[in-house]
Amino acid sequence: MHWAVRMGVGGVGLLICFLSFRLIIIPGDATRLLPKYLSFSSANSTFRIAVFADLHYGENAWTDWGPLHDENSDRVISSVLNMENPGCEQESDCYFQGTTRAELIEMDMQHNLSHSSYGPKSLWPSVSNYVLEINSYMHPELPAAFLYFLDSGGGSYPEVISATQARWFQQTSAQRNPGARIPEIVFWHIPSQAYGKIAPSPGSPIKQPCVGSINLEAVAPQEAEYGIMDILTNRTSVKAVIVGHNHGLDWCCPYKSLWLCFARHTGYGGYGSWPRGARILELVEEPFAVNSWIRMEDGTTHSKITLASKV
Repeated sequence: MHWAVRMGVGGVGLLICFLSFRLIIIPGDATRLLPKYLSFSSANSTFRIAVFADLHYGENAWTDWGPLHDENSDRVISSVLNMENPGCEQESDCYFQGTTRAELIEMDMQHNLSHSSYGPKSLWPSVSNYVLEINSYMHPELPAAFLYFLDSGGGSYPEVISATQARWFQQTSAQRNPGARIPEIVFWHIPSQAYGKIAPSPGSPIKQPCVGSINLEAVAPQEAEYGIMDILTNRTSVKAVIVGHNHGLDWCCPYKSLWLCFARHTGYGGYGSWPRGARILELVEEPFAVNSWIRMEDGTTHSKITLASKV
């Protein structure tokens, strides 16, 4: 599973397609930023990210119900964006059935406002491994946060984050963020095996310190771990990992020095009939904080949590 990143228009928004993920990044109050420039827009603005997980676009396109599911998924996205009041326009043209990784990322990169990237070819057939920088408003030349995107496999590719990817993250983060001074958030699709170690028992209530509303299945993790979690937990700047894949889970739980979070099943494709929604992340520059909640299709919110804060 991989990421394709696109910026919206009319303000600033960033649309990221992850085969079964979409993610919108919404800098609050943004009005005059360059298309390739991600930044806090004022001293007291926020930077919001909406994660649309497991859309499953393009399933059974030759039937009546397949296209209807896509329309319903579009409705969820529109509802969430309207409630979160972004200054952006999202597009609904990420159809994945029969599309290869390279074809999908190539298609998305053709959009003028796309932030998508192949990532290093040394990591192929894993594609779209890259980092985005959110700049500070008070010090525009400096980063305020980094967002990392990793291809966790699936389809014809093993469901893993490889040792080569883990080394790439380690080297890139050390180069971009020496001393681990700047907060980092990491996104991939299939949960690592660490998620299974901290997961509440399937069907049991979600109790503190975990926060969430549905815990109705067991974690379906990657096939193996090749060092990425050891790297992340030994890097104090990494605040949270966000994944999808499990439609019946939407919890966040602490794991060593960081938080492991599921998004929320957004699409009407795929398995499960649970109400749809999206995980929202809100970054605050000063004092720095990462807040999160679930925004449902019907407009309600729940499961609010602070994933990072600086007192």
